Amino acid sequence: QVQLVESGGGSVQAGGSLRLSCVVSRYTYSSGCMGWFRQAPGKEHEVVAVIDSAASTNYADSVKGRFTISQDNAKNILDLQMNSLKIEDTAMYYCAADARRSACLYRRRSDFYYWGQGTQVTVSS
Repeated sequence: QVQLVESGGGSVQAGGSLRLSCVVSRYTYSSGCMGWFRQAPGKEHEVVAVIDSAASTNYADSVKGRFTISQDNAKNILDLQMNSLKIEDTAMYYCAADARRSACLYRRRSDFYYWGQGTQVTVSS
């Protein structure tokens, strides 16, 4: 069974940085898509960034230039480097994966089959 386990969340002041990691087991990057979503209290899940098996990336407009998604295929780790954090970045962050590369095209929550439990990111002023 595929497992995704996130880590790296925490509390940081606005302008600071955090690096989230997602360790993936029993899943191969040979095809498909992986990504990070977030959900703030009272809001819907929002795609943050995705990366496909060809290492093509896509970012939400709200995080472009501040966040970087990357994957280490050898270690089966998906990372999200978050810089210049803003208060509005506060949310639960989830790692997600799907065997279909098309998931990176549509970037909808429903396109991703595997999910982690989430890690909380809190940005304060």
